[in-house]
Amino acid sequence: MSDEGNLLGEFLRARRELVSPGTVGIPIQRNRRVAGLRREEVAMLAGVSAEYYLRLEQGRDRNPSAQVLASIARVLQLDEEATAHLMGLASADQTRRRPRRSRPETLPASLEALVPQLPFPAFVEGRYLDVLAANGLAQALSPRLVAGRNRLRDVFLDPAEQALFPDWEAAAAALIAGFRRSVGASVHDARVVELVGELSVASPTFSRLWARHDVRERQGATLTFEHPQLGELMVHREKLMVTATDGLVLVLYHGARSSDREKLALAGAMAARATVSGGRCDGDRGERADDHAPT
Repeated sequence: MSDEGNLLGEFLRARRELVSPGTVGIPIQRNRRVAGLRREEVAMLAGVSAEYYLRLEQGRDRNPSAQVLASIARVLQLDEEATAHLMGLASADQTRRRPRRSRPETLPASLEALVPQLPFPAFVEGRYLDVLAANGLAQALSPRLVAGRNRLRDVFLDPAEQALFPDWEAAAAALIAGFRRSVGASVHDARVVELVGELSVASPTFSRLWARHDVRERQGATLTFEHPQLGELMVHREKLMVTATDGLVLVLYHGARSSDREKLALAGAMAARATVSGGRCDGDRGERADDHAPT
């Protein structure tokens, strides 16, 4: 899954391969065979020696200064989130780590009691993108939004889930970027090793996207769902960090337009009927994310 002793070097290699030489003022020669930037080009543009940069990528120097990292981040065209991730990896790479057991995610009792009472589709997402709790309204939008499911597994391994997104690969890439931001430097956590190992074997697309090292904060967005019973449904998605927990997020959907609020009310009636009958909205196929950001 990764070079266990060199998180920083793995990130630097992946990101420099994504930078087009032309965007940093380096002429592209016809016979150029290197993807992205060469090591010596990054070093020159960042104002460090080629030998020093090579030591960074190889993990032979584990104490780069913040100024050096900031210069490299500029050359690699990293945004604020990716730069923060780079800084965190540099700190984590100062000591070698062995895979460790993941800490169990505990849902606070008050939050568990709150979710079913919320008047909006709502669910709780853990740092590994596990669904820890969901209300009937969320399940009316997507039958996969139930406790015990994992968003990564559903998006990459469930054909029905994949069919919900008009640009599935972009949606999947955004999900991976949020997952990598969530776990940070803890890529040797046993739960992360399990998920990434399973998905890398089962999905070549996951393996390719994971290797890009994209990073994105888990955040709100405006999404458009194509619901099999309600039709087009535009909602605002809010992702609220739960305090005093290790990365739990409360996810809420609310209608963007009056017609969408009416449809959500109808979804609530559907969920109530399903609860009374002891069944589930089996016809519900889920959601489509116009901004390529899956749940």
